[in-house]
Amino acid sequence: MDTTTTITPLGGDVYEIDTRMAGYTGITAGYLILSDRPCLVEPGTSGSAPVVRRALRELGVGPDDLASVVVTHIHLDHAGGVGDIARMYPRAEVVVHEKGARHLVDPERLMRSARMVYGDSLDTLFGELKPTDAARIRAVEDTGAVDLGGGRRLESHYSPGHAKHHVGLMDSRTGDLYVGDAAGIYIPETADVRPATPPPDFDLGAALASLGRFRALGPQRLLFAHYGPVREVGETLERSAEELRIWVDTVRDARDRGLDLDHAVAMVVDRTKDRYAITSDGADPELAAKYEVLNSAESNVAGIMHALNRHA
Repeated sequence: MDTTTTITPLGGDVYEIDTRMAGYTGITAGYLILSDRPCLVEPGTSGSAPVVRRALRELGVGPDDLASVVVTHIHLDHAGGVGDIARMYPRAEVVVHEKGARHLVDPERLMRSARMVYGDSLDTLFGELKPTDAARIRAVEDTGAVDLGGGRRLESHYSPGHAKHHVGLMDSRTGDLYVGDAAGIYIPETADVRPATPPPDFDLGAALASLGRFRALGPQRLLFAHYGPVREVGETLERSAEELRIWVDTVRDARDRGLDLDHAVAMVVDRTKDRYAITSDGADPELAAKYEVLNSAESNVAGIMHALNRHA
């Protein structure tokens, strides 16, 4: 794999690292907070671990220098590389929500269900999540804190809806909020905000409550795993909630009419295509295809369908 690194300084000793998931650029970002106690947020996939290691080396962080690795949740595009990174950086503590911790210690069940969803493409997209020694892991509950040194903290805030093991992370010094997938995905090329509602955990009420919690924290900037920094905090969180409601309403309509998944997907695509620059006429088809790999309409609709059936 090409391990060329793309590092973007974002100010406040924060560096965005393109983790080059499955070889794509601009699809999944990790972030290094180069404070007194360096912290890596969202290491990305197992396949990305060599890219991340090279980026950290370029930023002057050696094997014994990394103090912590924090994941917003344990989906493989965010946390698939935790086991690899833990081995590369033997002194780093791994921080995760308590509902995700056991899967990092024993990933077998998580990998099995991922293989059911992705089949053979699992290996190219994510690779294998390797186990992490339980002694290396610190599980956080509704709130937690990671010491970044010099009085600076990364505070975790439980934010389910996308996943039941999801946390948002707020940097006490910069006001940056690492939103994981709880605010959906942001497409920097087009400034689109799209939902991320995969099965099996998606829950609309919980997702909207998490967005409200994020708003109440008063962040200065949102840092999306997919992809990058956004300064328009209020309007982006508002847009995220609006998109969720539209997708769920449309899937509910389809379900009420007795339509199957394929028809529900077609309805959603039709109803939302004019809402996003990425799917408008004249948009770059390669960009749309790249995001379809990461955040397909089918996966989102399946997650919403699953939630509606669960609540029925």
